[in-house]
Amino acid sequence: MTGTDSPRTPLRVGLVGYGLAGSVFHAPLIAASEDLVLAAVTTGDPERAAGARAAHPGVRVVAKPEELWAPGAEELDLIVVASPNKTHVEVATAALEAGLPVVVDKPLAGTAAEARGLAALAEERGLLLSVFQNRRWDSDFRTLRRLLDEDALGEVQRFESRFERWRPKPKGGWRESGAPEEIGGLLYDLGSHVVDQALVLFGPVVSVYAESDVRRPGAEADDDTFLALTHANGVRSHLYVSATTAQLGPRFRVLGQRAGFVKYGLDPQEAALRDGLRPESVSAWGVEPEELWGRLGAGESPLTGGGDPVESLPGAYPAYYAAVAAALRGTGPNPVTAHEAADALAVLEAARKSAREGITVTP
Repeated sequence: MTGTDSPRTPLRVGLVGYGLAGSVFHAPLIAASEDLVLAAVTTGDPERAAGARAAHPGVRVVAKPEELWAPGAEELDLIVVASPNKTHVEVATAALEAGLPVVVDKPLAGTAAEARGLAALAEERGLLLSVFQNRRWDSDFRTLRRLLDEDALGEVQRFESRFERWRPKPKGGWRESGAPEEIGGLLYDLGSHVVDQALVLFGPVVSVYAESDVRRPGAEADDDTFLALTHANGVRSHLYVSATTAQLGPRFRVLGQRAGFVKYGLDPQEAALRDGLRPESVSAWGVEPEELWGRLGAGESPLTGGGDPVESLPGAYPAYYAAVAAALRGTGPNPVTAHEAADALAVLEAARKSAREGITVTP
């Protein structure tokens, strides 16, 4: 069992899917961990298979997920599901039933009920089920959590979070498909991040209002969505996810009784990974330049010099898989549980209902 392995023996990981999520995020972060080794990859695409072998010499490539746990297959310690959203529940279920711990890319499932079903299965089997909510380890989010822990703003009244892009032409593919079974669109894509962050910071939600639109010609799924959440503690979260934003707003604007925090720009880790940089080969991984630091103050806009700069904590995506390895060895907690993912999915379901019916919904 993985809990009794020597800490010096890397845990062997099978990665399902080698598209954007698998090749850019999961495979490099797994490879960067001293406690993990990428042993196998699933893809039926010859070009992606060649890319996996080139980037990770010695990796075994198979065509179907079930080949990773078939009788006689090389023993693995963890399955990571980075295949299209519609496959998450099916693949995670099969891996858990085969006796393997699982990490699933967000969103864990299409519904909160499915997520809770997976959680129950994992608990029944005594297996880890974790969800890759990597943006809990963004530089800006880590910095904001520190400020809140220090009570630097006073009691928070409103949390504004934006994940906006300017992509006036749809790229196509399943992520932008309008077919319900694909679980596409920004509400479930970027919305999974901003809702998860809001719940981590401010806890349970008692009401959800949402506006969701398909703006771009030829687009099928929502590409411009707004959510207003009321938390049980009284904080209001205003969350924006969009591909149609010609002028980007602040990533965070957090307003408290004593001060506010405003932060522009995205965490640098995704761009670095897309450019082929790797955490183990970059001495200042996740470090933001000073000109992107947020500002803390009251009474004046940060764009006109108001507030004081707040040094950004480094982004730390590798910390997620370090925590997963520790959980597998029994030396730390699951970094993101399926129950947490289910709570976020309940909010996303409520938002979809709200936008469709024009009502405020209790999740």
